[in-house]
Amino acid sequence: MSTCKSFAQRPPETHPSSEHQLISMTFDRSSSVGDQVLWVPKTVLGSSSDESLKYGRIHLTCLSSSSAEKGRCPTTHVPDSATGSSVIPLLFRERRSGLATTLDVHGYHQRIGPTRTCAGDYWMREERPLWSSLGGECVSTELPIGTGAALLLPESEIQRLVAGRWDAQMELLLRADPDGPVLATYTFTFELTITDHDRVSIYFPEYDQATPHVGLNVKYNPFPTPTIAGKRELEMCLYDGLGSQSNYLEVTISDSGKAAPGRPLDRFSVWHEGGGGAERDRLDYKIQLQHAGVPISMENGRLQPLSGIDTADLRLVVLPGMSQPVYCVPTPLTLEMPRVDASTKANGYYSGNLRILMNVPTTTP
Repeated sequence: MSTCKSFAQRPPETHPSSEHQLISMTFDRSSSVGDQVLWVPKTVLGSSSDESLKYGRIHLTCLSSSSAEKGRCPTTHVPDSATGSSVIPLLFRERRSGLATTLDVHGYHQRIGPTRTCAGDYWMREERPLWSSLGGECVSTELPIGTGAALLLPESEIQRLVAGRWDAQMELLLRADPDGPVLATYTFTFELTITDHDRVSIYFPEYDQATPHVGLNVKYNPFPTPTIAGKRELEMCLYDGLGSQSNYLEVTISDSGKAAPGRPLDRFSVWHEGGGGAERDRLDYKIQLQHAGVPISMENGRLQPLSGIDTADLRLVVLPGMSQPVYCVPTPLTLEMPRVDASTKANGYYSGNLRILMNVPTTTP
Protein backbone atom coordinates (compact mmCIF):
# COMPACT_ATOMS: atom_id res chain seq x y z
CA MET A 1 0.00 0.00 0.00
CA SER A 2 1.38 3.39 -0.95
CA THR A 3 0.85 6.57 1.02
CA CYS A 4 0.10 9.85 -0.73
CA LYS A 5 0.96 13.17 0.84
CA SER A 6 -1.48 16.03 0.35
CA PHE A 7 -0.20 19.52 -0.29
CA ALA A 8 -2.04 22.81 0.00
CA GLN A 9 -3.06 24.33 -3.28
CA ARG A 10 -2.06 27.84 -4.19
CA PRO A 11 -4.98 30.27 -3.77
CA PRO A 12 -6.79 30.67 -7.08
CA GLU A 13 -6.38 33.57 -9.46
CA THR A 14 -8.53 36.28 -7.89
CA HIS A 15 -9.07 39.86 -9.01
CA PRO A 16 -10.40 42.50 -6.60
CA SER A 17 -14.10 43.30 -6.82
CA SER A 18 -16.27 45.59 -4.73
CA GLU A 19 -18.55 43.99 -2.15
CA HIS A 20 -21.31 45.02 0.24
CA GLN A 21 -22.20 43.11 3.40
CA LEU A 22 -25.28 43.62 5.56
CA ILE A 23 -24.76 42.48 9.14
CA SER A 24 -28.25 42.30 10.66
CA MET A 25 -28.58 40.86 14.16
CA THR A 26 -31.14 40.72 16.99
CA PHE A 27 -30.07 39.57 20.44
CA ASP A 28 -30.41 40.21 24.17
CA ARG A 29 -27.45 41.53 26.16
CA SER A 30 -27.70 38.59 28.56
CA SER A 31 -26.82 36.14 25.78
CA SER A 32 -23.53 35.39 24.06
CA VAL A 33 -23.51 36.82 20.56
CA GLY A 34 -19.95 35.80 19.58
CA ASP A 35 -17.47 37.60 17.35
CA GLN A 36 -19.01 38.86 14.12
CA VAL A 37 -16.63 37.67 11.41
CA LEU A 38 -16.71 39.92 8.36
CA TRP A 39 -13.85 38.17 6.56
CA VAL A 40 -12.62 34.78 7.72
CA PRO A 41 -8.81 34.54 7.93
CA LYS A 42 -7.14 34.17 4.52
CA THR A 43 -10.05 35.66 2.57
CA VAL A 44 -8.36 36.29 -0.76
CA LEU A 45 -8.63 39.90 -1.92
CA GLY A 46 -6.39 39.50 -4.95
CA SER A 47 -3.93 36.93 -6.29
CA SER A 48 -2.25 36.56 -9.65
CA SER A 49 1.03 35.29 -11.07
CA ASP A 50 1.08 38.48 -13.17
CA GLU A 51 3.48 40.51 -11.05
CA SER A 52 2.58 43.73 -12.87
CA LEU A 53 -0.77 43.71 -11.04
CA LYS A 54 1.09 44.13 -7.72
CA TYR A 55 -1.45 42.05 -5.76
CA GLY A 56 1.34 41.24 -3.35
CA ARG A 57 1.18 44.86 -2.15
CA ILE A 58 -2.58 45.14 -1.69
CA HIS A 59 -3.61 47.38 1.20
CA LEU A 60 -6.82 48.89 2.58
CA THR A 61 -7.49 52.45 3.68
CA CYS A 62 -10.36 54.46 5.14
CA LEU A 63 -12.19 57.55 3.92
CA SER A 64 -11.01 59.53 6.95
CA SER A 65 -8.15 59.44 9.42
CA SER A 66 -10.03 61.65 11.90
CA SER A 67 -13.73 60.70 11.77
CA ALA A 68 -15.06 57.26 12.78
CA GLU A 69 -18.33 57.86 10.90
CA LYS A 70 -17.36 55.27 8.27
CA GLY A 71 -14.29 53.90 10.00
CA ARG A 72 -11.18 55.78 11.12
CA CYS A 73 -7.76 54.69 9.84
CA PRO A 74 -5.02 55.94 7.50
CA THR A 75 -6.25 57.30 4.17
CA THR A 76 -3.06 56.31 2.40
CA HIS A 77 -0.67 53.37 2.58
CA VAL A 78 1.81 52.92 5.42
CA PRO A 79 5.07 51.41 4.06
CA ASP A 80 6.52 50.24 7.35
CA SER A 81 7.33 46.75 8.57
CA ALA A 82 4.94 46.65 11.54
CA THR A 83 3.27 43.32 12.18
CA GLY A 84 0.09 42.39 14.02
CA SER A 85 -3.59 43.20 13.85
CA SER A 86 -4.96 46.66 13.15
CA VAL A 87 -7.93 48.46 14.74
CA ILE A 88 -10.54 50.56 12.93
CA PRO A 89 -12.74 52.64 15.28
CA LEU A 90 -16.29 52.70 13.85
CA LEU A 91 -19.15 54.94 15.00
CA PHE A 92 -22.43 53.23 15.91
CA ARG A 93 -25.52 55.39 16.41
CA GLU A 94 -28.72 54.40 18.21
CA ARG A 95 -31.67 55.10 15.93
CA ARG A 96 -34.20 56.24 18.56
CA SER A 97 -32.07 58.38 20.85
CA GLY A 98 -29.13 59.37 18.67
CA LEU A 99 -26.71 58.04 21.30
CA ALA A 100 -23.31 57.39 19.67
CA THR A 101 -20.70 54.80 20.63
CA THR A 102 -17.44 53.94 18.86
CA LEU A 103 -16.51 50.25 18.58
CA ASP A 104 -13.22 48.79 17.35
CA VAL A 105 -13.17 46.54 14.29
CA HIS A 106 -10.06 44.33 14.15
CA GLY A 107 -8.28 43.07 11.05
CA TYR A 108 -5.00 42.20 9.32
CA HIS A 109 -3.70 40.96 5.98
CA GLN A 110 -1.30 38.19 4.91
CA ARG A 111 0.70 37.87 1.73
CA ILE A 112 0.54 34.91 -0.64
CA GLY A 113 3.80 33.51 -2.02
CA PRO A 114 4.27 32.17 -5.56
CA THR A 115 5.69 28.85 -4.29
CA ARG A 116 5.99 26.84 -1.09
CA THR A 117 9.50 28.09 -0.50
CA CYS A 118 8.35 30.57 2.13
CA ALA A 119 5.39 28.58 3.50
CA GLY A 120 4.04 25.12 2.89
CA ASP A 121 0.54 26.44 2.27
CA TYR A 122 1.67 29.48 0.20
CA TRP A 123 0.65 31.88 3.00
CA MET A 124 3.46 33.97 4.45
CA ARG A 125 3.60 33.90 8.22
CA GLU A 126 3.46 37.65 9.02
CA GLU A 127 0.14 39.31 9.82
CA ARG A 128 0.30 43.02 9.04
CA PRO A 129 -1.98 46.05 9.50
CA LEU A 130 -4.55 46.36 6.74
CA TRP A 131 -3.02 49.60 5.44
CA SER A 132 0.53 48.23 5.18
CA SER A 133 1.78 48.27 1.59
CA LEU A 134 4.91 46.32 2.48
CA GLY A 135 5.18 43.31 0.22
CA GLY A 136 7.67 41.30 2.20
CA GLU A 137 9.86 38.50 0.94
CA CYS A 138 11.54 35.38 2.25
CA VAL A 139 14.23 35.17 -0.42
CA SER A 140 15.40 37.89 -2.73
CA THR A 141 13.95 36.29 -5.83
CA GLU A 142 10.52 35.46 -4.45
CA LEU A 143 8.03 38.27 -3.89
CA PRO A 144 4.38 37.78 -2.89
CA ILE A 145 1.81 37.56 -5.66
CA GLY A 146 -1.37 37.97 -3.64
CA THR A 147 -3.01 39.08 -0.41
CA GLY A 148 -5.70 37.75 1.91
CA ALA A 149 -7.24 39.36 4.96
CA ALA A 150 -9.25 38.80 8.14
CA LEU A 151 -11.78 41.22 9.62
CA LEU A 152 -14.07 40.93 12.62
CA LEU A 153 -16.07 42.88 15.21
CA PRO A 154 -15.28 41.22 18.57
CA GLU A 155 -18.06 40.21 20.96
CA SER A 156 -16.39 42.27 23.69
CA GLU A 157 -17.01 45.38 21.58
CA ILE A 158 -20.62 44.51 20.73
CA GLN A 159 -21.42 44.01 24.42
CA ARG A 160 -20.61 47.67 25.01
CA LEU A 161 -23.84 48.65 23.26
CA VAL A 162 -26.97 49.18 25.38
CA ALA A 163 -30.49 48.24 24.30
CA GLY A 164 -31.77 49.85 21.13
CA ARG A 165 -31.40 49.79 17.36
CA TRP A 166 -27.81 50.52 16.38
CA ASP A 167 -26.64 51.47 12.87
CA ALA A 168 -23.17 51.83 11.42
CA GLN A 169 -21.49 51.68 8.03
CA MET A 170 -17.81 51.02 7.39
CA GLU A 171 -16.16 51.63 4.03
CA LEU A 172 -12.71 50.41 3.04
CA LEU A 173 -10.82 51.20 -0.18
CA LEU A 174 -8.42 48.71 -1.77
CA ARG A 175 -5.36 49.57 -3.79
CA ALA A 176 -2.43 47.50 -5.03
CA ASP A 177 -0.25 50.40 -6.13
CA PRO A 178 -0.07 53.12 -3.43
CA ASP A 179 -0.26 55.75 -6.15
CA GLY A 180 -2.71 53.81 -8.29
CA PRO A 181 -6.50 53.73 -8.60
CA VAL A 182 -8.96 52.20 -6.16
CA LEU A 183 -9.48 48.61 -7.30
CA ALA A 184 -12.40 47.76 -5.01
CA THR A 185 -14.60 49.27 -2.33
CA TYR A 186 -15.83 47.16 0.58
CA THR A 187 -18.89 48.38 2.46
CA PHE A 188 -20.21 46.85 5.68
CA THR A 189 -23.63 47.96 6.95
CA PHE A 190 -24.53 47.05 10.53
CA GLU A 191 -28.12 46.88 11.81
CA LEU A 192 -28.11 45.61 15.40
CA THR A 193 -31.31 45.31 17.43
CA ILE A 194 -30.39 44.79 21.08
CA THR A 195 -32.68 44.12 24.02
CA ASP A 196 -31.85 44.14 27.73
CA HIS A 197 -34.71 42.31 29.45
CA ASP A 198 -32.73 41.79 32.65
CA ARG A 199 -32.43 45.56 33.17
CA VAL A 200 -36.08 46.63 32.90
CA SER A 201 -36.36 49.29 35.60
CA ILE A 202 -38.54 51.87 37.29
CA TYR A 203 -35.92 54.46 38.13
CA PHE A 204 -36.10 57.31 40.63
CA PRO A 205 -33.29 59.74 39.71
CA GLU A 206 -33.28 61.40 43.16
CA TYR A 207 -32.58 58.14 44.95
CA ASP A 208 -29.81 55.56 44.69
CA GLN A 209 -31.91 52.75 46.09
CA ALA A 210 -34.76 51.03 44.28
CA THR A 211 -37.13 51.64 47.23
CA PRO A 212 -37.03 55.36 48.03
CA HIS A 213 -38.41 56.82 51.27
CA VAL A 214 -40.69 59.68 50.28
CA GLY A 215 -42.46 62.14 52.57
CA LEU A 216 -45.77 63.84 51.75
CA ASN A 217 -44.57 67.13 53.23
CA VAL A 218 -47.69 67.33 55.40
CA LYS A 219 -48.00 70.81 56.92
CA TYR A 220 -50.24 72.23 59.63
CA ASN A 221 -52.11 75.50 58.99
CA PRO A 222 -53.75 76.95 62.10
CA PHE A 223 -55.77 79.73 60.40
CA PRO A 224 -58.63 80.25 60.01
CA THR A 225 -59.43 76.67 61.03
CA PRO A 226 -56.64 74.19 61.84
CA THR A 227 -56.07 72.03 58.74
CA ILE A 228 -53.36 69.79 57.33
CA ALA A 229 -52.33 69.16 53.70
CA GLY A 230 -49.31 67.93 51.83
CA LYS A 231 -47.76 67.65 48.37
CA ARG A 232 -44.66 66.01 46.94
CA GLU A 233 -43.19 65.89 43.42
CA LEU A 234 -41.33 62.68 42.61
CA GLU A 235 -39.20 62.14 39.52
CA MET A 236 -39.73 58.72 37.93
CA CYS A 237 -38.32 57.30 34.71
CA LEU A 238 -39.33 54.08 32.94
CA TYR A 239 -36.70 51.91 31.21
CA ASP A 240 -38.23 49.15 29.09
CA GLY A 241 -35.02 47.28 28.23
CA LEU A 242 -35.83 47.82 24.54
CA GLY A 243 -34.17 51.17 24.04
CA SER A 244 -37.46 52.98 24.80
CA GLN A 245 -38.93 51.58 21.58
CA SER A 246 -42.02 49.90 23.01
CA ASN A 247 -45.33 51.03 21.55
CA TYR A 248 -46.72 51.15 25.06
CA LEU A 249 -46.04 50.35 28.71
CA GLU A 250 -48.50 49.54 31.50
CA VAL A 251 -48.15 50.95 35.01
CA THR A 252 -50.03 49.93 38.14
CA ILE A 253 -49.78 51.85 41.43
CA SER A 254 -51.27 50.42 44.62
CA ASP A 255 -50.81 50.78 48.35
CA SER A 256 -50.41 47.88 50.74
CA GLY A 257 -52.29 49.23 53.74
CA LYS A 258 -55.41 48.07 55.52
CA ALA A 259 -58.82 47.88 53.92
CA ALA A 260 -60.45 51.30 53.66
CA PRO A 261 -64.18 50.88 52.97
CA GLY A 262 -65.73 53.84 51.19
CA ARG A 263 -62.41 55.35 50.14
CA PRO A 264 -62.53 56.80 46.57
CA LEU A 265 -60.80 54.72 43.90
CA ASP A 266 -58.28 57.48 43.23
CA ARG A 267 -57.04 57.62 46.84
CA PHE A 268 -54.02 56.03 48.48
CA SER A 269 -53.31 56.01 52.21
CA VAL A 270 -50.70 56.17 54.92
CA TRP A 271 -51.61 54.86 58.38
CA HIS A 272 -51.07 56.02 61.94
CA GLU A 273 -48.26 54.38 63.88
CA GLY A 274 -50.74 53.37 66.58
CA GLY A 275 -52.17 50.69 64.34
CA GLY A 276 -55.81 51.78 64.30
CA GLY A 277 -58.00 51.08 61.29
CA ALA A 278 -60.52 53.93 61.57
CA GLU A 279 -60.76 56.84 59.12
CA ARG A 280 -59.08 59.16 61.66
CA ASP A 281 -56.05 56.82 61.63
CA ARG A 282 -55.24 57.33 57.97
CA LEU A 283 -54.29 60.17 55.66
CA ASP A 284 -55.52 59.86 52.08
CA TYR A 285 -53.69 61.26 49.09
CA LYS A 286 -53.98 61.31 45.30
CA ILE A 287 -51.35 60.42 42.69
CA GLN A 288 -51.04 62.09 39.33
CA LEU A 289 -48.67 60.64 36.71
CA GLN A 290 -47.51 62.85 33.86
CA HIS A 291 -46.82 61.21 30.51
CA ALA A 292 -45.99 63.06 27.29
CA GLY A 293 -47.13 66.30 28.92
CA VAL A 294 -50.54 64.89 29.88
CA PRO A 295 -51.49 64.48 33.58
CA ILE A 296 -53.13 61.14 34.41
CA SER A 297 -54.99 60.60 37.69
CA MET A 298 -54.06 57.14 38.91
CA GLU A 299 -56.55 54.79 40.53
CA ASN A 300 -55.42 52.49 43.32
CA GLY A 301 -54.52 49.08 41.88
CA ARG A 302 -55.79 49.84 38.38
CA LEU A 303 -53.57 49.13 35.36
CA GLN A 304 -52.87 52.30 33.39
CA PRO A 305 -51.60 51.95 29.79
CA LEU A 306 -49.11 54.55 28.56
CA SER A 307 -48.99 54.78 24.77
CA GLY A 308 -46.42 56.36 22.48
CA ILE A 309 -43.36 55.27 24.45
CA ASP A 310 -41.42 55.06 21.17
CA THR A 311 -42.04 58.76 20.47
CA ALA A 312 -41.94 60.21 24.00
CA ASP A 313 -39.21 62.52 25.28
CA LEU A 314 -36.22 60.71 26.75
CA ARG A 315 -33.85 61.24 29.65
CA LEU A 316 -30.24 60.01 29.75
CA VAL A 317 -29.47 58.23 33.03
CA VAL A 318 -27.06 55.68 34.48
CA LEU A 319 -29.15 52.96 36.10
CA PRO A 320 -27.94 51.26 39.30
CA GLY A 321 -25.55 48.44 38.45
CA MET A 322 -24.85 49.71 34.92
CA SER A 323 -21.74 51.49 33.68
CA GLN A 324 -23.18 52.77 30.39
CA PRO A 325 -25.87 55.46 30.18
CA VAL A 326 -29.30 54.57 28.78
CA TYR A 327 -32.39 56.55 27.86
CA CYS A 328 -35.59 56.19 29.86
CA VAL A 329 -39.02 57.83 29.54
CA PRO A 330 -39.71 60.47 32.23
CA THR A 331 -43.07 59.96 33.99
CA PRO A 332 -43.01 62.26 37.05
CA LEU A 333 -45.46 61.67 39.88
CA THR A 334 -47.30 64.19 42.03
CA LEU A 335 -48.46 62.90 45.44
CA GLU A 336 -50.99 65.28 46.94
CA MET A 337 -52.94 65.06 50.21
CA PRO A 338 -55.99 67.35 49.99
CA ARG A 339 -56.54 69.73 52.91
CA VAL A 340 -58.55 68.21 55.78
CA ASP A 341 -59.67 69.33 59.24
CA ALA A 342 -56.77 68.57 61.59
CA SER A 343 -59.14 67.64 64.40
CA THR A 344 -60.43 64.68 62.37
CA LYS A 345 -57.01 62.96 62.32
CA ALA A 346 -54.99 61.37 65.11
CA ASN A 347 -51.75 63.11 66.10
CA GLY A 348 -48.56 61.22 65.37
CA TYR A 349 -46.46 59.55 62.70
CA TYR A 350 -48.04 58.02 59.56
CA SER A 351 -46.46 55.62 57.10
CA GLY A 352 -47.38 53.27 54.29
CA ASN A 353 -46.00 51.35 51.33
CA LEU A 354 -46.65 52.24 47.72
CA ARG A 355 -46.07 49.62 45.05
CA ILE A 356 -45.40 50.54 41.43
CA LEU A 357 -45.41 47.82 38.77
CA MET A 358 -44.56 48.11 35.08
CA ASN A 359 -45.54 45.68 32.33
CA VAL A 360 -43.38 45.61 29.20
CA PRO A 361 -44.54 44.18 25.84
CA THR A 362 -43.14 40.69 25.29
CA THR A 363 -42.42 41.30 21.61
CA THR A 364 -39.04 42.60 20.51
CA PRO A 365 -39.12 45.86 18.53
